[in-house]
Amino acid sequence: MCGRFAFYSPRQAVLDTFGVSLPFEVVPRYNVAPTQPVVALRAAAGGAIEGVQLRWGLVPFWARDPGIGNRLINARAETLGGKPAFRDALRRRRCAVLASGFYEWRRDTTGRTPFYIAAADGRPLAFAGLWERWERGEAPLETCTLVTTEANGAMRALHERMPVILAPQAVAAWLAPGQPLPTLAALLRPAPEDLLTWHEVGRAVNNPAHDGADLIRPRAVG
Repeated sequence: MCGRFAFYSPRQAVLDTFGVSLPFEVVPRYNVAPTQPVVALRAAAGGAIEGVQLRWGLVPFWARDPGIGNRLINARAETLGGKPAFRDALRRRRCAVLASGFYEWRRDTTGRTPFYIAAADGRPLAFAGLWERWERGEAPLETCTLVTTEANGAMRALHERMPVILAPQAVAAWLAPGQPLPTLAALLRPAPEDLLTWHEVGRAVNNPAHDGADLIRPRAVG
């Protein structure tokens, strides 16, 4: 799964990597948690790709209570098409959530040790996601979930699952309207073994109230 990530990449890095100019300034975040705003790309009218802000935790359009989003922060790639909460969004409302890196916790004899994981080349990442618009409240609410898959061989040292990371050239294919399900399913695979690098970080990241660049710095050992 993916329960926490960071996004601090400059707008120019997003433009250089994905060819999309975000229409707003990016506020650096080093400990993005569920129910908080995230930056995402999605298809706009006319087939263009737009940058938007969504709340993390999917609230299906048919939900009676937005609290369901607290339980729908991740969606397993293997079962997307069969889950009522995800199947309609899979066909019509896909997004790519932007991140500079993400956190995972490895269980060991000392408890759960956090690691920060990012692209080896330093470029921003795009997580495959789904989004929804909920209109049963006082104001419309747009939310999202992150699609996860089995971890690649390297990442299994930390956890059995990982977010689906779309290659820059695959983002447009994921977002394009009308894509057949087999085409989408082919994109939902583990990241290449050499894409990511990671290091242990301090346990301050465990508290979502903490933020700042110190969270992603390697933990001093010894």
